Amino acid sequence: MGAGKTTVGRALAKKLNKRFIDTDHEIEARTGASIPLIFEIEGEANFRQREADIIQELTAQPDLVLATGGGAVLRPENRACLKERGTVIYLRASISSILQRTSHDKNRPLLQTADPRGKLEQLAREREPLYREVADFVIETGRPNVQSLVNMIVAQLSQFELAQSAASPSSSKPHDISSNQ
Repeated sequence: MGAGKTTVGRALAKKLNKRFIDTDHEIEARTGASIPLIFEIEGEANFRQREADIIQELTAQPDLVLATGGGAVLRPENRACLKERGTVIYLRASISSILQRTSHDKNRPLLQTADPRGKLEQLAREREPLYREVADFVIETGRPNVQSLVNMIVAQLSQFELAQSAASPSSSKPHDISSNQ
């Protein structure tokens, strides 16, 4: 949350000539409801099921840069889809950066609490190991601008794809790119 998945993902997709989809935006488009409203009416568990269904569907599509919600890694089936069907980039941001970027955003139901910093620290403790489990590589999003981040990702992708093709030249894994946090 607040790591830059949508902004960086959209710019990366453009640079790679791929489609970009943000799973949260896709859920909102399909339901006609905002994420906070879905959380309020259906609860987090039902939202997470919607998210899992969309990840299952979208990770099967080629030529796609997919940004997932930060909690997508909580479900083992999501981690498996992302890891097996694409190249996963973990955009990592500090708690302070996330707080700064999300402080006025009311569209983040998990941060509608008296202690957003405490909530972010709790989420980081729970999710960081899962992000690292699924990530093919990690990009720190602290100071660089969007174009610098995209260039770093493209360079990492080139190195990663070279290593992958050298290790298993007949690999049929699509080179979709997902980002989490």
